[in-house]
Amino acid sequence: MKEKSIISNLRLKFAERSWNDTFQLVRRCMEKSRDESRPCGPLVRSLERLQEEFNVSSLNITKSRLEMIAKQQGMGFHVTEATCYLTADLFYLEVVLEQCGRVEEVKVAPQVGPPVSSESLLQLLRVKNYTDFSRKLAGLFAQYNMPGDNSDIKLKLFTSLQHLGKDLLQISVLQRASNDCDSKIDLINSGRTGCVIEGKEDCPLIIQFYVTPTESDSQTADSKPVIHEAQVTVSASDVAHKLQMSSLIPQPPQLDPHGSPVFLLLNEVPHETQPACFLLKLQPFVPMTASFMKKLSLITDVTVPDVDLQWAPLPSLLVRGSQSANSHRETLDEQDTIYTVKFPDVSHSYILPRAAWQAPAQIATVMSSVPFTHPAHVPALLELLRHQCVINTLLRSCVTGATPGPDCDLHFEVLPETDTSFSVTFNPPDTDSLAVLLVNISDSHQITCSLFGAGTGDATTDQYISTIITRCMSVPVTLRTLCSKLKELASTPRSPSCLATAEGENYHSAPSSAAVTDTDSTVTKLSLGAAVAEDSSSVSGAACYAMSVADSELLT
Repeated sequence: MKEKSIISNLRLKFAERSWNDTFQLVRRCMEKSRDESRPCGPLVRSLERLQEEFNVSSLNITKSRLEMIAKQQGMGFHVTEATCYLTADLFYLEVVLEQCGRVEEVKVAPQVGPPVSSESLLQLLRVKNYTDFSRKLAGLFAQYNMPGDNSDIKLKLFTSLQHLGKDLLQISVLQRASNDCDSKIDLINSGRTGCVIEGKEDCPLIIQFYVTPTESDSQTADSKPVIHEAQVTVSASDVAHKLQMSSLIPQPPQLDPHGSPVFLLLNEVPHETQPACFLLKLQPFVPMTASFMKKLSLITDVTVPDVDLQWAPLPSLLVRGSQSANSHRETLDEQDTIYTVKFPDVSHSYILPRAAWQAPAQIATVMSSVPFTHPAHVPALLELLRHQCVINTLLRSCVTGATPGPDCDLHFEVLPETDTSFSVTFNPPDTDSLAVLLVNISDSHQITCSLFGAGTGDATTDQYISTIITRCMSVPVTLRTLCSKLKELASTPRSPSCLATAEGENYHSAPSSAAVTDTDSTVTKLSLGAAVAEDSSSVSGAACYAMSVADSELLT
């Protein structure tokens, strides 16, 4: 009742006041914020709501809106007649207004260069899209926000970043001439430095390094390709590093026998030792296993800080970060979850046992950035990031899907084998035995599959499956195709001797780590990189292969 009385009194008090008076009152309240560094949150939201009510543009309203956006970004704000200046340490934004409030021109002025017109920022302000303008301004602020105690250090780091960007762009030009990439997607996924988008005054240097495939009759009809990219910037570091202050590529450029550019030594060019390093800021973030993080550090000799990193099984991070809202999950218990993937003609269920994925090799964390100190590090870092992205894409395909059905026709268990391989256990159609598909991702460009225990496994089948999964990058799509092929082969009459021969070939094609000893028709030892679970309700990929071999012996 007391709150209602206060609201009623406020309504009566301001009933006779105009919108403009209320607007000015909120602005005065903002100036009296307890935290001088940032305005009061509730007052900012109130001011935004008031400004949205002003449908008619005016010079003062536009100025007020720009002032609020500047304060939200932690920037200074100055105004001279019809020109507003949003200022930071290494740049300022100049917004020229007409008397009616219409934006006439927007310029970005770096400290080291003349003002440059920004068409993208101009169009956002002209259509009054202040949300996107504020977001783009935040990115611009981050682009020029160099670490350091004074402007001199900040300027040196910004200069170093500019020279790095020119070197990366030159490497990109060299690779296009030597690699003959057929398309932009090929350039992104296979190029030594991906697709480098040149940095400008109003946008940062961006490297696009991986894009998910789109040619797939996969689970979601509205799925769109996800482009993984990295913004190149500078970050503070606990350890001082030598950073370039000029180009490290000699002129004319030279290539080594592998087609990579030859770099000058840092001691041969101007450089600065600063408590800072370059940074690849990843978007979207990349879930990465501990072993891959160690490989990153080996490339750069820069330790990736593990402060505030949250570790979890890799599939858990992939599910948490999935953009699909259509996947159906049926919880079995507190640990395991069934993921249902529905196709037009068949439905699959996938289970990734949490206990198996909690192994040290499968514990991962979400990486938002990767530090480095030299342009020569970038190609190797991108290749490692692509490798992890390929693994993530395949595993994510098992846990995101389309509209679920009440029942599933086929069931699959996905188990880890190494940090770059996993197995899928399933029951082939119209059979009583189990089969195992071993998927090995040796690098971002090579995925090989080996089929065990299905009665038809040979080099031709393995090559066929490997081609399918490489093309569609989807485990469910691959298994759907494989099961259709196995069902077709099962309907073809075959003699027991042929089946035995196929099983024998399949057995001899198994990895060298697998060993089978048959005593009184009992398999006593077998390994595919994962121990057979003691609980009979949990069957590993190795156990499935052993059972299928035993079935074959009975049939022959």
